[in-house]
Amino acid sequence: MKRVSIQGYPGAFHEIAARTYYPAEQIQVIACDTFEDVVERTQAHNECDIGMMAIENTISGSLLSNYMLLYTGKLNINGEVYLRIKQNLLTLPGVKIEDLREVYSHPIAIAQCREFFELHPHIKLIEHIDTALSARMVRDWAKPEIGAVASTLAADMYGLTILKRSIETNKQNYTRFLVLDRKPHKLTYQYNKMSICFTVSHEIGSLHKVLSILAFHHANLTKIQSVPLLGKPFEYLFFADFILENTEHMKHALDAIKPFTGRMKILGNYPKGEYYAN
Repeated sequence: MKRVSIQGYPGAFHEIAARTYYPAEQIQVIACDTFEDVVERTQAHNECDIGMMAIENTISGSLLSNYMLLYTGKLNINGEVYLRIKQNLLTLPGVKIEDLREVYSHPIAIAQCREFFELHPHIKLIEHIDTALSARMVRDWAKPEIGAVASTLAADMYGLTILKRSIETNKQNYTRFLVLDRKPHKLTYQYNKMSICFTVSHEIGSLHKVLSILAFHHANLTKIQSVPLLGKPFEYLFFADFILENTEHMKHALDAIKPFTGRMKILGNYPKGEYYAN
């Protein structure tokens, strides 16, 4: 059985991402309150096998603090999955929408469903630390006036009714999840996607040179993200993901940009992820 640390509780979207990525394996979820806990437990040899970490969302953008966890931690990216996020209104069985007075969920989930709840002004939205924990709370409190916004998996786990499906405003709401492990990273350049982070000098055109070299080697840049370096005002780390279908050129591309970077860390070499509807 594969032990997977996730931010959140059983039934959270991180668990769905893990089960999607490992469809043929049994999963034991190790619930964590924070992403820092996910990294710490994944790095501990006796805690779990892998960690799942959300890194960006098509609506809310990048999770900058998680990029820094990749930089400071000792984990490697060995996979990714893009999961369509469908938010659902969950209640106790038999409850009607006019019975509801309060609905709990994570702040981001609530923000994604504002337009739906504007049609039901009698419902008070209350922020909670996790979508799945909100669903469990509805079950445990057993109050018909209380509901939650969470996943279909959470509804199944906690015996709740899906009163309204897919109430999120944007129907193209995807989150990218990274699969993290603690294995020593021995680069074989066998996969088509690479994640790196690096610094550049303050010389004019330094970042442009790095990106131009990647383009010269036919690397398709899919993401670049700058994150401030703490203690160094207006200096930045750059995180980049790129796809290079001819993997034999991967090492040449990395070697070519090294002279133009101050420091560079390879975060992972892995297969380009697939998109899944939840």
